Amino acid sequence: MRESFGVRVTAAVAARGPLCVGIDPHTTLLSQWGLPVDVSGLERFAMTCVEALAGEVAVVKPQSAFFEAHGSAGVAVLERLIASFRDTGTLVLLDVKRGDIGSTMAAYAQAYLGEGSPLAADAVTVSPYLGFGSLDPALELAEKNGRGVFVLALTSNKEGPQVQRARDENGVSVAQTIVDEAAARNAGASPLGPVGLVIGATVGQTELDLSKLNGMILAPGFGAQGAGVADLRAVFGQNLQHVLPTSSRDILRHGPNVTTLREAALRVRDSIAG
Repeated sequence: MRESFGVRVTAAVAARGPLCVGIDPHTTLLSQWGLPVDVSGLERFAMTCVEALAGEVAVVKPQSAFFEAHGSAGVAVLERLIASFRDTGTLVLLDVKRGDIGSTMAAYAQAYLGEGSPLAADAVTVSPYLGFGSLDPALELAEKNGRGVFVLALTSNKEGPQVQRARDENGVSVAQTIVDEAAARNAGASPLGPVGLVIGATVGQTELDLSKLNGMILAPGFGAQGAGVADLRAVFGQNLQHVLPTSSRDILRHGPNVTTLREAALRVRDSIAG
């Protein structure tokens, strides 16, 4: 029986620091690495990341879309990437941002959180904007299988505030409602529950009460998108101990040399931990 996601992610961060490295093989980056913009280049990129990062950082976050863009062969590369990191004990948080209802959401859950699925990761990102309850198939399967789910709460894209900062008749923001729903599902779990949140590192003052979350927070936007260590402290305050800052371009631009790429990741990791 696999240990809970809360136990596993807490141990990984304690051993390797809080950095999450995004693996985003977009076409510009493949070209910068001198790789062909095709499946062969995608695979070389992916396996270079495995060689450089496996066992060195707590979490990696492949962006599924960049693999899906290459069709079934690209998805096969993603499957190999997940399996390769799994074999080293590095946690894989697959960035898929799925969100649907009923049997469709259940199928997504089986694909990314089900035992035996070649795409099953340690955790996934999901979107709650069809209603938080629509995520129940993923939340239930994640808890059953010792995996995690990170729910979009307050993102850094300019379109996000229109929905996420909107308030109900009681003055409670949509984002706070998502926080409260996640906290309810994590209640009583030790050391942390399986439901995390996605809150951008560049969002500034959130006005969110995270005190009862009892889960991890994924914080995209660290590095090239503008956020530094001071921003992490300003945004998350006393909750910083449960934050996974995510950096992609600032680290990946140092490839394709394995040693240089690894050293860049370790520098970023140590700057956060320090």
